[in-house]
Amino acid sequence: MFGKFIKERRIKKGLTLREFCKLIEVDASNWSKIERGLLTPPKSEYKLKKIAEILEIPIGSDSWFEMKDRAELDTGNIPTDIRSDKELIGHLPMFFRTIRSEKPSAEELEKLIDIIRKGGE
Repeated sequence: MFGKFIKERRIKKGLTLREFCKLIEVDASNWSKIERGLLTPPKSEYKLKKIAEILEIPIGSDSWFEMKDRAELDTGNIPTDIRSDKELIGHLPMFFRTIRSEKPSAEELEKLIDIIRKGGE
């Protein structure tokens, strides 16, 4: 998830893998594995901010949070701001069971996301 997200933006920006890796100061062969989903993304806030800067992703924008969320999810973590919401965390097991058993369509998931964003109104 994270790797594909970054790779698409890197290519769109016209950066080769080696150019990008030089700018963010990482080994190209390891970064290639991240882009292919074979290694986990960086956890460092500093490194994520550096990636965002190079790819012109404004800190605090929807794309920034999407990038951070993808990085956390790919490392097996629930995003930090969600982890701090104890009530929401309590509902996640039920949500995951529902998703696994009912296999909602992309349209149904979008509808659910809309409902969550609006606070269930």
